[in-house]
Amino acid sequence: MNAMLSLLVPAETITDSAYPADGWVDIVALVLILFGAVLCLTAAIGLLRLKDVPSRLHAATKPQVLGLIVICIAVALSLRSWPVVAFLVPVVLIQMATAPLSAHVIGRQAYRNGTVDEPGLIVDELGESTQTPPGAGG
Repeated sequence: MNAMLSLLVPAETITDSAYPADGWVDIVALVLILFGAVLCLTAAIGLLRLKDVPSRLHAATKPQVLGLIVICIAVALSLRSWPVVAFLVPVVLIQMATAPLSAHVIGRQAYRNGTVDEPGLIVDELGESTQTPPGAGG
């Protein structure tokens, strides 16, 4: 097992470390970065391959945000520094706040433009909001 670990992590990290689990933490960080990169790649492929706006918005927000969170956790584990964590927490929070908000705005505008497949919708909550109310002058 130690031979396999020495292939993935430099030997000085394994043997001369003050904390015995440093090598394992680096391996976990490596796996998390790879998993986050795969999630971000999945989001990019979904944007290119999916055909309608709601599916593309789903691909643009969910795996991308999760991929960023996983990568930020991996960076925090790898660097083991509180200033890095203090920098990454606002990055994650801002991403979690802006991605769904921008997807909502884009989806609503796509619905108003008529680029959403309305017969394919199960629930149409915006159906009444596109009609001009009586007395609005339109």
